[in-house]
Amino acid sequence: MKKMLAAALYGLPLFATPALAADGPALFQANCSVCHQGNAQGLPGQFPPLAGRIGKIAATPEGRNYVIAVALNGLMGSITAQGNSYAGFMPPFKTLPDDQIAAILNHVAGLPAGPDATLFTAADIAAGRTESLTPTTVAEKRKALDAQHPLP
Repeated sequence: MKKMLAAALYGLPLFATPALAADGPALFQANCSVCHQGNAQGLPGQFPPLAGRIGKIAATPEGRNYVIAVALNGLMGSITAQGNSYAGFMPPFKTLPDDQIAAILNHVAGLPAGPDATLFTAADIAAGRTESLTPTTVAEKRKALDAQHPLP
């Protein structure tokens, strides 16, 4: 009874719905847009663009693993994206559930104009959690990947 009253007073749903976890656009807006902007175009010199890049990077298994590593462990150091240099720190988002991280990554992989991609699953994110990396190590992983498959 108290739960129902609290839900009614605060306009909260009584039960969490799985659809909320699968809402990539809303999750991106809530967790990523403050830096990468609402359209995932980034801010030149400050935050790299994601739109038009994540799907290309994730086209190889190594690229998919790298994207997952960034989402889970963050990234620290200098990178180049679309010919522009960025030096900074992206925080890890490992506190988010696996299905939410997958939904965010699928949303971004489909940008700028397409529907959400289906490249990442919650199981992929869970597998990525088995490798504990520092943000600096993720940057080193990026350099190795870029040497193997030039990143956009």
